[in-house]
Amino acid sequence: MGMVEWTLGGEAWKMILVRNLKLPLDMDERNLIILAAAVLRIPEQDVRALKIVKKSIDARKRSDIHYLYSVAVETVGQEKRILRRAGKNCGPYRPFIYEIPKIKADTRPVIAGFGPAGIFAALVLAEAGARPIVLERGCALEERKRRVENFWNGRELCTNGNVQFGEGGAGMFSDGKLGTGTHDARIAWVLEQFRRFGAQESVCYDAHPHVGTDVLFEVVKNIRAHILSLGGEVRTCSELSGMRLENGALAAVTVEGAEGIYELPCRNLILAVGHSARDTFELLYGLGVPMERKPFSMGVRIEHPQIEVGKSRYGEVWEHLPPAEYRLNCHFPDGSSAYTFCMCPGGYVVAAASETGGVVTNGMSLSGRGGKNANSALLVTLKPEDFPGNGVLAGMYWQREIERRAFNCAGGNYNAPAQTVGDFLAGRSSTGPCGVEPSYRPGVTWTDLREVLPEKICNILAAAIPELAGKMRCFDMPAAVMTAPETRSSSPVRILRGEDLRSSYGGFYPCGEGAGYAGGITSAAVDGMKCAEKIIGALK
Repeated sequence: MGMVEWTLGGEAWKMILVRNLKLPLDMDERNLIILAAAVLRIPEQDVRALKIVKKSIDARKRSDIHYLYSVAVETVGQEKRILRRAGKNCGPYRPFIYEIPKIKADTRPVIAGFGPAGIFAALVLAEAGARPIVLERGCALEERKRRVENFWNGRELCTNGNVQFGEGGAGMFSDGKLGTGTHDARIAWVLEQFRRFGAQESVCYDAHPHVGTDVLFEVVKNIRAHILSLGGEVRTCSELSGMRLENGALAAVTVEGAEGIYELPCRNLILAVGHSARDTFELLYGLGVPMERKPFSMGVRIEHPQIEVGKSRYGEVWEHLPPAEYRLNCHFPDGSSAYTFCMCPGGYVVAAASETGGVVTNGMSLSGRGGKNANSALLVTLKPEDFPGNGVLAGMYWQREIERRAFNCAGGNYNAPAQTVGDFLAGRSSTGPCGVEPSYRPGVTWTDLREVLPEKICNILAAAIPELAGKMRCFDMPAAVMTAPETRSSSPVRILRGEDLRSSYGGFYPCGEGAGYAGGITSAAVDGMKCAEKIIGALK
């Protein structure tokens, strides 16, 4: 099963891929037919259909900013002849088809977690006919949204219905960014499912696709409904709290739900609990599940006026382009590094705590990206040797310590500690904004972030900000706001698995970002698909 590449020859392909079509900012996309026909050296009327495959902004030269397209073109015929005389930017268009075999399974697979990894594992298994049972410790999406808004507006934290826990996972409140550094062919299918279930068509071809938190709610609701229509189940407010083995193999899991504690027979478990399931990590460690510490990152959210980001990236033409994005990094001689992550154009810094007495920040944008500020995580890479303590869960406990310190420093009311960039670089405490209003709800407490973050992180951030300003000139503007802490960028542990993607403990499948095998929505979704494929292969 898996991807089947269309083969070249006979009638297996009918479209030609044309790359690097340059479209000026003031030109309509309908002109792509003219541009493609010129490259292929055929009359415009010989282009029967055109499909956008990729779209990006080329801003390498400030004097010549333009859109860059790759398109698939269907011609009236003679594709091979046309290709022979076309340029090097042309070739056969060979998309990948993701095939899911149908199976009849006597036992139903169980998935713990309904974030991106769990959602796509459940979707693949449901399409196969395996009728998966999903256990989601958080509440249903509609209730989750209400509880998150209550927290942002009234400081009432629900520990099982927040930015980290609930249907959709932590990615639900992060703009729905679908970019990834991986090149797995399954990505095309992932993007198509987002489009199929409600996202805009552009997610399939934008170089930096995003859905928007508002649209993502509808997408997840639609996927859930589809899984249910195929015989699957999604049990919300249902937390996996134990495993039972027989002869070394998984036989059942223990579930704590609204109806009490019960045992669910289970021979195939995908564990996709996310990077914030700290009690689950403690459970697994106590059971003796093989795990290890892994590098992760911590830092702050940094906010700039979106207008200034646009001017820095695009110059005078910024108003004619979508809200500008950036992705920056720097490396220092001692081996330390810092980088921006999860950048949210026209977005908001949001309260993302999941534990009482802790403060966590994250970022999100709505689909229109219309907020006044841009924000991004500004993170420092941390290695296991940086962690205080030597235990497998030392990084997790370090995260918690910093989050609690931030809570107490900011007043104990879920305000977040904040400081302007100018004050941070000058080594003085901030007393208020000086031009950039922080977007974090429920509010910020102005302070010195050195009272919250470890010295190493602060020192690297202080060195990184001027360095990154050399790549984007507004980055070190004194009025920019730093809000802390950003501690949940990725999992601090890895649940070990073999080449068959299974743990040596009971044979369950550690999956996604929480297990240490993904770094965002798309890569987590792909990992969920891979684990589902293994189960389908075992059940066939």
